[in-house]
Amino acid sequence: MLSFITKKLLYGLLVLVGVVILVFFLFQGFGDPSRLIMGQTGDAATQANIRKELYLDQPKWKQFFYYVNDVSPISIHSSKDIKEKKLKGIFIGGKNDPDSYRVGLKIPYLRKSYQTKKEVGSLLSEALPGTLILAFAAMLIAVVIGIPLGVLAAVKKGSWMDTSSVFASIVGISAPSFFMGIIIAYIFGFLLSDWTGLHINGNWFDVDEITGERKWTLHNLILPAFTLGIRPLAIITQLTRSAMLDVLSQDYIRTAYAKGLGKMKVIWKHALRNALNPVITAVTGWFAELLAGAFFVEYIFGWKGIGKVTVDALEKLDFPVVMGSVLISATFFIIINILADILYGVVDPRVRVQ
Repeated sequence: MLSFITKKLLYGLLVLVGVVILVFFLFQGFGDPSRLIMGQTGDAATQANIRKELYLDQPKWKQFFYYVNDVSPISIHSSKDIKEKKLKGIFIGGKNDPDSYRVGLKIPYLRKSYQTKKEVGSLLSEALPGTLILAFAAMLIAVVIGIPLGVLAAVKKGSWMDTSSVFASIVGISAPSFFMGIIIAYIFGFLLSDWTGLHINGNWFDVDEITGERKWTLHNLILPAFTLGIRPLAIITQLTRSAMLDVLSQDYIRTAYAKGLGKMKVIWKHALRNALNPVITAVTGWFAELLAGAFFVEYIFGWKGIGKVTVDALEKLDFPVVMGSVLISATFFIIINILADILYGVVDPRVRVQ
């Protein structure tokens, strides 16, 4: 089991290294962001200072090394860099000499935003709770509605309920989230706003106009969570239906009926329990997808999460924010998939052998 976990962790690390390489050369390796920072009024001396600060005066391979050194949790930094960048972690080595280098285990440094001059890590950490709340709510909606709907479709196979659920799930899988977001926002947040009481945009908190305090609210979560949950809901419905149809034809189900057990008990206790394996697989996989794929839904509904922050940064060509967002999303995706693989390995030893 230990070798299985180690292998998965190494695969995840290799994927993350590939993401770091891709992110660097895609957003920074082929451009010169110094003009974006200084604006149109800066002179040559200002641009030269900015280029030096961002290591843009160095060869590309050195720029990449500095970037990896910043985002890596294990790194080597001078005492001067540690102080200027306000790096948080444990460092060993010479303290007194500002030019001495120290080895440390630190929180990854994602650099500073070109536009706000704030640290990217703090910007994204403020937005992360919004994305997590939205992803959890969307998956909860998908599971709570999708599983019973799939069970009902399987039990009522061939009826209008079955046909309707299959048709609705196909539509849900086919329709892009950004398209459904626009339709749902327009209908329920604009046309029917007086009846639904919902609004097109809003965050997971409301700000008191007098005190400026943040107050927790779930009112604005309904529309974006439902929009984001449509596709996983459709897939969970289909998987539950297929798995239930397979389980309901097994011998032990007929034996349970022959023993006189009630239909509801057979379906919900015996059949559903054995049909949930593919559904659990879909839930873990889709939760990672939701964390990484909430960008357009957050932007449409004005929901303050990593997705909205990233799209806003793309509009302003604020590359450090975009790069940090991609790295955080990729890290979450990799961690969740590793945990899912480990869970499968615990439940089914055959996975470890393969």
